[in-house]
Amino acid sequence: MEIREIGEDELEELIGVVALAMPREETGGVKGLNDWKRQAEAMIWLLAEEKGDVIGAGYALTGWHTPPHRAIGSALVVPEHRGHGVGDELRETIERWAREHGATELDAPVAEEDDGSLAWASARGYEESGRNSRMVLDLPSIETPTVTPPPGIEIVTWAERPELAEGLWEVAREAGPDIPGEEETDAGTFEEWLDRDMGGAEDRPEAVFVALEAGAVLGYAKLSFSAERTDRAFHDLTGVKRAHRGRGIAAALKATQIAWAKENGYESLQTSNEMRNAPIRHLNAKHGYVLEPGTVIVRGSIAAT
Repeated sequence: MEIREIGEDELEELIGVVALAMPREETGGVKGLNDWKRQAEAMIWLLAEEKGDVIGAGYALTGWHTPPHRAIGSALVVPEHRGHGVGDELRETIERWAREHGATELDAPVAEEDDGSLAWASARGYEESGRNSRMVLDLPSIETPTVTPPPGIEIVTWAERPELAEGLWEVAREAGPDIPGEEETDAGTFEEWLDRDMGGAEDRPEAVFVALEAGAVLGYAKLSFSAERTDRAFHDLTGVKRAHRGRGIAAALKATQIAWAKENGYESLQTSNEMRNAPIRHLNAKHGYVLEPGTVIVRGSIAAT
């Protein structure tokens, strides 16, 4: 068996392994993976091959919504080739790369319903650090919600008011670390955040909804998109400044997103919520989002011994 680093021209092979190993995982296609690499400080893509056949794949990255000591990575094996050491070879390659890039911890996503992979990770010292449920809203089955902002609140799009960018960043700086499991999240400088979080290939200013009061940004809700799923839009960050939570701003932003998605012909909306984030899970359930198996984040120490 050989494990080797690949470039953009072989990403379809990696995407094919993801589809077999984690069928619910959204990669965003070749465009999405390239965008992810552009946003990260460093990223590697891997293929595992045996006698010319692709039997596994992996990736790792640093500097993407993680503190400097933590990397993100995944070792993926085609189901019929599991149990023969392929995953361990990929894991060791990923851990070595992450250490070389200054990481002492590694976070890895595992499908919530994949008991075998969760047990495999646990046996190698990886413990659950977070659990993100997937919730999906079937848009044709619901009526378009009425958007009723709280008194004094106006909702506009970022496309209409591009000068609000710095206000959005201020919201992200507060809201990101308040998400359970994201306490160490750092939005970065304004320029870093604007490029990484708002300037992706599938980001659209007309799908970023901003809550204003007397011209000041109090919150925003962002949708993102995937070249793989043109019938579905994906919820990105929904955040409100701490001093203005509990006023119904998030609910108005959510209703605005749903109405926009229906009006623009989308079939469904998908969100991923940390299990401990009770307020947003309750809000989504209220709107009719249906729970589906999500992703468990497992974390392991990869410090050199």
